[in-house]
Amino acid sequence: MRKTYRLKWNGHTLELGPQTCIMGILNVTPDSFSDGGKFFTTDAAVAHGEKLVQEGAGIIDIGGESTRPFSAPVPLEEQIQRVIPVIKELSKRISVPISIDTTDASVAEAALGEGASIINDIGAMRLDHRMADVAAKYGVPVILMHMKGTPENMQIAPFYGNLLTEIKDFFLNMVTSAEARGIKRSNIIIDPGIGFGKTFDHNLQIVKHLDTFGEIDLPVLLGPSRKAFIKNILKDHFGDELFLKHSMIDAGTQPVIAVSVLNGAHIVRVHDVAATSVTIKIVDEIINCR
Repeated sequence: MRKTYRLKWNGHTLELGPQTCIMGILNVTPDSFSDGGKFFTTDAAVAHGEKLVQEGAGIIDIGGESTRPFSAPVPLEEQIQRVIPVIKELSKRISVPISIDTTDASVAEAALGEGASIINDIGAMRLDHRMADVAAKYGVPVILMHMKGTPENMQIAPFYGNLLTEIKDFFLNMVTSAEARGIKRSNIIIDPGIGFGKTFDHNLQIVKHLDTFGEIDLPVLLGPSRKAFIKNILKDHFGDELFLKHSMIDAGTQPVIAVSVLNGAHIVRVHDVAATSVTIKIVDEIINCR
């Protein structure tokens, strides 16, 4: 059984454990690896955010900067111009919390001021040291992700002496640092960072041994959606024609989600919320049966 965590802040409550929470991805970018440009206008993005909630998302994660491998940073003002109109309008229409996917404290603070209520930082507050101050000031949950390097270089021959131990030690250090900066432990969520400075085998090991991170005693988020290791498995077995179809890659994501939830994931970050809702409904029922 997964341990249960209750996050309560600023009018929001997340009960993590009895049911898996779905984080729906809403990229307001022209160049994200799987849906760049699709929701690049405010109206399209807001409509899609509402649709994700209707399909079962418990969090909407909005980002204005692609973090695909080898991507270049986007200027702060441009990120803010992309995400703020969407957050401002969407927060009026949905009741579930909105997370801001950024490594920049200025973007996070602007987003929190306009309706976002969670910080999702793939840099674990290392790329902008002011991020911890912003999280502490607003008293919001923060998602700390493990990444080796930066999006520009993370997939250049990533190496670990002991993958799971190194990631676990990273989280222990980051949590200690976050608490020292005024962030409550009860507001911290950890993400092992599938696809961020990891090889094909590293990603499989993280999914298979996800329960290892339960020892840290914090909610665990995993984001396997449409990641390259899933594409590579399908390509090896079915060839390039199938490899190019998003629908099949989304289908390939579902067994990864099922295994992740069985191994302790509290939150799954996905593009295809409707299919994921079906998967976790069944897996949660199995987990919770007596």
